[in-house]
Amino acid sequence: MITIGRISVFAMIGLMLLCAVSAGHAGSSTAVPEKKHVPPTFGVFTNPEPVTIEGYSADAMEPFISPDGTYLFFNDSNSLPQTNLYYATRIDDVTFQFQGEIGGANATGLNAVASMDVNNTFYFVSTRSYSATLSTIYWGIFSDGSLSNVAIVPGISKHELGDINFDQCISPDGSTLYFVDGVFNGGSLPEAASIAIAKRHGNHFKRIGDSAKIMRKINTDGLNYAPDISKSGLEFFFTRIEGTPPTPPPVIFTATRASTSKPFGTPSVIEAITGFAEAPALSPDEKSLYYHENVNGTFVIYRVTRP
Repeated sequence: MITIGRISVFAMIGLMLLCAVSAGHAGSSTAVPEKKHVPPTFGVFTNPEPVTIEGYSADAMEPFISPDGTYLFFNDSNSLPQTNLYYATRIDDVTFQFQGEIGGANATGLNAVASMDVNNTFYFVSTRSYSATLSTIYWGIFSDGSLSNVAIVPGISKHELGDINFDQCISPDGSTLYFVDGVFNGGSLPEAASIAIAKRHGNHFKRIGDSAKIMRKINTDGLNYAPDISKSGLEFFFTRIEGTPPTPPPVIFTATRASTSKPFGTPSVIEAITGFAEAPALSPDEKSLYYHENVNGTFVIYRVTRP
């Protein structure tokens, strides 16, 4: 049976539990017509192609390209008893050289879903302390293949048993964290999965009050997860499963908005990405979108491109 990819995170943690602002501007007193935001336009992604990681042959999931383009971060299968984070160095856009585990990142259980900002603050998901802390999102400082000062990201967890944050992505500038609130009730899959937003305030994050409004058209029925945000904050990417997994399979969507003060619009499917695909991640130049795909039972990293 094909393993559910990103959703295997749900199963692992579930089993562990068993143990905004208006867009218009008012006109002037001279009755100038109301100025409206003109929606930006973005290129269409096409041409899916596999990514090669020289020296590595196991499952490769949850890709993320470092802001300077030097590194590919990824993890192995998240259905394993032990899931680890790895890194590879860039040879070209679709070829990377495997380097090994990310030092300081891996602990007993699941360690996955990397992202990093321009200041080399590295974020990831780990179940290492969930039973004691009810927290799963960690950060540390990345340098030369290793993390230092690894700690729980403050301000994200609701600290309620059954509420699990199993996905995250930091904005490139490090100011905004997009993450997933999963709701479990003792089963192997979540009852709900929605994407929320928090802003950084010094050494901690705080959930924003209008998160639900901004993400209203993202968090529709189904499971919504695997967020990724552009530098401008105007393009958003994520994965959705509608209905009960594993049918239908996960699908990668994109949504846009005219300004960062507005909610995201109605998402659309990235048509060039087919099959069992999850976990979109933009390249630093935003001309490539990386993701993983299940190919004959093995998870492989792919990318699509645009002008």
